[in-house]
Amino acid sequence: MSEGTLPQKKTKVIAIDGPAASGKSTIGLCLAEVLGYLFLDTGSMYRAATLAALRDGIDPADESAVTELARRLQLQIRPAAGEDDGRHYTVILDGYDVTWDIRSPEVDAHVSAVSSYPGVRHEMVRRQREIGSSGNVVMVGRDIGTVVVPEAFLKLYLVASAQERARRRWQDRQEQGHSADYEEILSDIIRRDRIDSSRRYSPLRAAEDAIMIDSTGKSKEEVLSEILQLLAERDDSSQTQLKAA
Repeated sequence: MSEGTLPQKKTKVIAIDGPAASGKSTIGLCLAEVLGYLFLDTGSMYRAATLAALRDGIDPADESAVTELARRLQLQIRPAAGEDDGRHYTVILDGYDVTWDIRSPEVDAHVSAVSSYPGVRHEMVRRQREIGSSGNVVMVGRDIGTVVVPEAFLKLYLVASAQERARRRWQDRQEQGHSADYEEILSDIIRRDRIDSSRRYSPLRAAEDAIMIDSTGKSKEEVLSEILQLLAERDDSSQTQLKAA
């Protein structure tokens, strides 16, 4: 199935897109827990491919080698179970737990390039659609509403100022025990925004029917409440349409 081909089955997927560190994962996880849905952070899949390349001594700039590697990865995204380290999910790469390894500064530095490769995106989109085909999924990323599941039940585009996002990433790094410099993180976020928005394949952009939510200065509870209200309105509208039919 190509990126331009839609799944045949309509599925109830909530798509949350947005730039790096906009709060997609945190909000997506909270929403999935409230709804009893599966949570899938698609960015973790591209991060895992980047980590695999680095560990195998493959230059992340070698598109052909990285693409071939992505096709043969043994990759699983599981719900966090029994772990008390703040993780949102567990990433298993070739049999090993790499949940925190994919969040390293080294992966941060190369993931935008790796995720821009058409072959890598094609493979990851294929895997993501397989997961989404079962329905009842909150899927977060950069092209969920535009490419992966354009027929999603609800499409959201979560944003925040670059300064706010850098502060969040800096805080995350501190909590994970990594050394962190705020100005370097801010510069990297601005760089990633530029790469993600200007790449030829699946650029970062909001779907035409996505609802924009700015999380700057808002708590996760405030953002979650806003989304639940939108979801309730969408559910009410769907029921009304069914009754009218």
